Amino acid sequence: MISWAAAFRLRQYVKASLWIVPLFGLLLGPVLAECAAALDGADWLPYHWQYSATTASTVLSSVVGAMVALLGFVVTIGVLVVQQATGTLSPRYMRLWYRDRLQKAVLATFTGTFAFAYTLLRSIESDSVPHLGVTLAGVAVAVSLLFLLIYLNRFTHNLRPVAIADLVGGMGVKVLVHGAAKARGSAARGGEPLLPAGPVAHMRSERGGVLQAIDAAGLMAAATRHDCVFVMVHPVGDFVAPGATLVEVHGGTSALDPHRVTGHFALGAERTIEQDPAFALRILVDIAIRALSPAVNDPTTAVQVLNHIESFLYTVSDIGLRSRYVLADDHGRPRLVVPGRTWEEYLQVGVTEIREYGATSLQICRRLRALLDGLLETLSAQHLPAVRMELEFLDEAVERQFTDPRRHAMARTADPQGIGGRRHPEATPPG
Repeated sequence: MISWAAAFRLRQYVKASLWIVPLFGLLLGPVLAECAAALDGADWLPYHWQYSATTASTVLSSVVGAMVALLGFVVTIGVLVVQQATGTLSPRYMRLWYRDRLQKAVLATFTGTFAFAYTLLRSIESDSVPHLGVTLAGVAVAVSLLFLLIYLNRFTHNLRPVAIADLVGGMGVKVLVHGAAKARGSAARGGEPLLPAGPVAHMRSERGGVLQAIDAAGLMAAATRHDCVFVMVHPVGDFVAPGATLVEVHGGTSALDPHRVTGHFALGAERTIEQDPAFALRILVDIAIRALSPAVNDPTTAVQVLNHIESFLYTVSDIGLRSRYVLADDHGRPRLVVPGRTWEEYLQVGVTEIREYGATSLQICRRLRALLDGLLETLSAQHLPAVRMELEFLDEAVERQFTDPRRHAMARTADPQGIGGRRHPEATPPG
């Protein structure tokens, strides 16, 4: 029986694959061609849908050649997208770009139209012409061209860094809200659980890799059967070395199969966003610091990405995250302890590298200060120490980089646009 981890990796492969959906189009094309040929002898077909054998062969041959050419064109666009994304955006984003359904639908339409036209082309004889099929091939070409135009329009607009930041930030918020709701639904009542006394068994990783996801339901079911508590050592997103401990087993009435337990943990080559909303924040930060590199030198893009990082941080603060979650069974008994990320850790990921790489930019210093000042005015008291600490780090960075008093004062002024935005009416210039 296939393990949950293997099934998860298979789903990830299918989502990222660019050939599986077009393969279905390639297989569906001949089936539809045979159906069209079977319906071709009906008397209800209009007269103007009839073609000579020469005309039908010419039309279908043109369709076959056009689909092959368009398929190569879309693949070329995909290669250019990869080059642009890895050069000016973030290589981590490519894992999400490969999942785009529109791109797969375009490729499937092209391959399906190709197979449909080629199958009909083989059936043409001097006294037998698939009139309905030739007309439908023309309709399929029109649909393929429409899909191509939508595809070009979408990626022309959506490959801008700010559009990608909006897309990635929205995905991260969705995963964050969904994960928090599931954790609250299975949370154990009361405070920290009292773990069963006795020896602790360590279930170790059979292979190294990034912890991409866990099967929480499967782990709780196994813990219920064996009357034990699983305590995860690593949060989702961490790299786990070969032979490292994945989970600690506290208590238990019977022996556990280590292979079956570790089969509830999916390890892979890189992080995924399914259960790791911090991965979305990681992508946003990567886009911002690439824009701040000397080769690109585009602080305005980093400012735009900071807008989405600020929105993400506000969502994180509203949810109320914990350093770890205790999940219980139907009877309220703790069964699974999962480490989590606190709001302070999200804040550190969101601003640290941007501050370090953008400390020489007036725009970045002013925009970061506006972000932190806004958090300071809005968040609850428990989050304020972390915000104040980040403000202190920002002040130290400004002190190091701006020695001229006037430029120093400009760098210490909060500005939601970096340069050009209006300050808060109650704000006073520093110093």
